[in-house]
Amino acid sequence: MSRNAANASGGPPALQTTAVSAGYGAAGDAVTDLTLRVPQGQVVSLLGPNGAGKSTTMRAISGLLGLHRGRLTGGRVELFGKDMTGSRPSQRVRAGLAQCLEGRMVFPGLSVAENLASGGHTRRYRGAALTAARDEVLTLLPPLRNLLDRKAGYLSGGEQQMLAIARALMSRPKLLLMDEPSLGLAPRIVEQVRDIIVSINEQGTSILLVEQNARMALSISGYAYLLEGGRICAEGTPAELEQDNDIAAAYLGAVSTVPGADS
Repeated sequence: MSRNAANASGGPPALQTTAVSAGYGAAGDAVTDLTLRVPQGQVVSLLGPNGAGKSTTMRAISGLLGLHRGRLTGGRVELFGKDMTGSRPSQRVRAGLAQCLEGRMVFPGLSVAENLASGGHTRRYRGAALTAARDEVLTLLPPLRNLLDRKAGYLSGGEQQMLAIARALMSRPKLLLMDEPSLGLAPRIVEQVRDIIVSINEQGTSILLVEQNARMALSISGYAYLLEGGRICAEGTPAELEQDNDIAAAYLGAVSTVPGADS
């Protein structure tokens, strides 16, 4: 594999983790000695089976691990060349990081507009500034524009996923963590989500994408890491991973859409 292929861009990477280990108390470490890099302006995928440690990795990067009774037991997390290992989640957001959580996690009792406003709270938008930030986000997700007054709990699955992405974008991140954005969605909605991710990246946002739908993820990524048992077991460009017969058989044999998924 081209182990240095993900390090080609100039300047500090958007994200660099070095020998990160993290876990949940007596259960031990869910990820061990994890080193990965997201160059600025690129999409990098983190793939692997359920239970591999992907969500733990994302929480360690965003600083949300403690909210899940977990902790970082070793290693270093850097954002744009700055050590953020011991920083609070809000400090990481101000440094340019946002996370789109697995399971959408919108506020069902709030309207779409209120959900969007909550995503920009670290920016302390007021009045015209809030409207301008919201309009900027809605240019990437226009279906939400006619739903601003609707309660998020009444949206379809696809609309909720769009809202979750839009809410994360309200902080104007330079690095976006996306945890299973296609999970539970019908194939036609998965294609829409894929196109949205591409559009976000084309605007200059770096993306770390955790995704069960490996083929979709690799189709838009410049580099990928495979995680199994809490450790990186392989890495490379999509072409390199697809050419490895063992990897292709284990990870790329089927597209992980859910029959009868909501839209």
